[in-house]
Amino acid sequence: MINLDEKFESYMGGRKTFKIDGVDEPLRGYGYECDGNDIVGYYVTTRHYKLYYNMNEQFIKLEPLNK
Repeated sequence: MINLDEKFESYMGGRKTFKIDGVDEPLRGYGYECDGNDIVGYYVTTRHYKLYYNMNEQFIKLEPLNK
């Protein structure tokens, strides 16, 4: 199991950011994705986006929060 608190600790409080399309995006939240039976991945929420990853830590997709 991936320890998300440990993985994203350095992003809390804006110490580090995600750079998306040249814009620094501070971390707003994160959590696990479940298919109803198993944890299948995790997500990261920034100011403008939600990023999805699988349990192999591979990027899956990016969704804008405001369309």
